Amino acid sequence: MKALLLVAHAPSDNTRLLAKAVLRGAGHPDIDAVQCRWVEPLHAIPEDVLECDGIILGTTENLGYMSGALKDFFDRCYYPCLEKKQGLPCALYVRAGHDGTGTCRAVETICTGLRWHWIQPPLVCRGKWNDDFLQQCETLGTTMAAGLEMGIY
Repeated sequence: MKALLLVAHAPSDNTRLLAKAVLRGAGHPDIDAVQCRWVEPLHAIPEDVLECDGIILGTTENLGYMSGALKDFFDRCYYPCLEKKQGLPCALYVRAGHDGTGTCRAVETICTGLRWHWIQPPLVCRGKWNDDFLQQCETLGTTMAAGLEMGIY
């Protein structure tokens, strides 16, 4: 069984729906050998990352940057995971009220330093709420879980 970790900051009803959509996608009925769990960034510890086979990061856009909770996660987990999780498949979704550019750049910079492997460009759910965001996040979860199960990542 492979472990997929979702580290997502979800301070609102809508952002919780996005995280649940990722979980729903990762739990697609055709995927048998991947288990996904969600840990809030302030509760995630280095062992969560060290024990996973892939990670999806979720954040809100806060003043053109990632959430403080996700930044705190990186601050605590960066060095304990740096040498041990190189090549970890990762993905990112951002709930952005504006364009998400600064948020993506900040997360990508940290993940590049960790030498994690992007499975796709960041998913940016930008602008006013759109129910299509849920399907996009569900697809992201399915894509990551299926790739892990098939050994692509």
